[in-house]
Amino acid sequence: MTERFELMKKTLSQMLEERKYATLRDILETMYPADIAAVFADLPAQRLPVIFRLLPKELAAETFAEMESDLQELLIQGFSDNELKEVLQELYVDDAAALAEEMPANVVRRILQQADPEMRRSINQILRYPENSAGSMMTTEYVSLKPDMTVGESILRIRRQGIDKETIYTCYVTRDRTLLGLVTVKDLLLAEDDDVSVSEIMSTNPIFVTTHTDQEEVGRMFTKYNLLALPVVDREQRMVGIVTFDDAMDVIEEETTEDMELMGGMLPSEKTYLKSSTWELFRHRIPWLMLLMLSATFTGLIITSFEEALAAQVALTAFIPMLMGTGGNSGSQSSVTVIRALSLNELRFSDLPRVLWKEMRTSVLCGVVLAIFCFGKIWLVDRLLLGNDQVTLMVDAVVCLALLVTVIAAKLVGAALPMAAKAAKLDPAVMASPFITTVVDALSLLVYFLFAKLLLKV
Repeated sequence: MTERFELMKKTLSQMLEERKYATLRDILETMYPADIAAVFADLPAQRLPVIFRLLPKELAAETFAEMESDLQELLIQGFSDNELKEVLQELYVDDAAALAEEMPANVVRRILQQADPEMRRSINQILRYPENSAGSMMTTEYVSLKPDMTVGESILRIRRQGIDKETIYTCYVTRDRTLLGLVTVKDLLLAEDDDVSVSEIMSTNPIFVTTHTDQEEVGRMFTKYNLLALPVVDREQRMVGIVTFDDAMDVIEEETTEDMELMGGMLPSEKTYLKSSTWELFRHRIPWLMLLMLSATFTGLIITSFEEALAAQVALTAFIPMLMGTGGNSGSQSSVTVIRALSLNELRFSDLPRVLWKEMRTSVLCGVVLAIFCFGKIWLVDRLLLGNDQVTLMVDAVVCLALLVTVIAAKLVGAALPMAAKAAKLDPAVMASPFITTVVDALSLLVYFLFAKLLLKV
């Protein structure tokens, strides 16, 4: 599929060079908007307005909605007022609002000037809601029915209004804008009689969110309940809009990317990797690197405070990387598992005792197996094969006991810190691998040297 797409891009670029605009238009009309947007992303900036104007009006608007914000801004600056008005007329309200949210102030003013009064009012309404809330990602274009309408009247209403709506499969039953229930087109088409009222076939107690519900929670609800659209209401349960499946998928992708970046020790970025400049990558990475570098100072202080022990038993030094690495990996395993459970709403802070008890049992099993394996490895490889006489039976025991305790401590820390972050209303992903590894490194060294002092008397 990738090779085919690359060939398509090469063919379109060649046609553009040869100015075969009629053939180019015919090919573009057979492509999906997302694929056309991907092709546009690789075109020279000066060629973009030319090829964009080849698209039919509806396809142009759908392609425009799929493009990156920097390319959208470039096109808007090259549009005449009439061209901009035509594109805006074909956009759904949520896409127009997302466009206005990402553009500079001067571009936003031009967008609002060319939008019709109804769309301008809807855009302003959406922009008033907090960022990353259900209200900021919803569309105000949906089909509403009255409970006393008949099936025949409802189908006629869908035919008349549906052309301007983002989705018509799920219709919402309201009275004075208050959400009462929902009915699907399937329910209407399969009704026994066209004279049956909507109130008789509608589903009551619909699942909904409020305008201030966090977008991550909205995405979870789509996954949990297998929804195609989700109604958004205000505090009085009055219907104000819907969130559609495609917007929810965008949010899930955005939140997952943000968590991955935080877990990797980076500040989240709104741009793709290739769109990010070297300076932007630097700005997103350097704060965490500096923080983790400073936090590693504690590890250095611990080693410094036990210099005498290391001087007396030089063999202990060789096992520090293995001990720290195993502890960090153990903590990361627990943290990733718990962070995933928290993101899916499977865990709450009240579950902390159960989580710690489960991790305790798991860590004991892991620690015992690793300690036994480590004991045999040190004795066979370091002592017998490498002939290191300083690796005595007691040194082997110190390393293995420290490993057992480190694995237990690391898994408990890895499980507890994300849950504590969630309770403090922080993103649990902040407590992922880099931060937990630093904490566990310090703990593993403390445990290691305390066992060394106790058993080796150094």
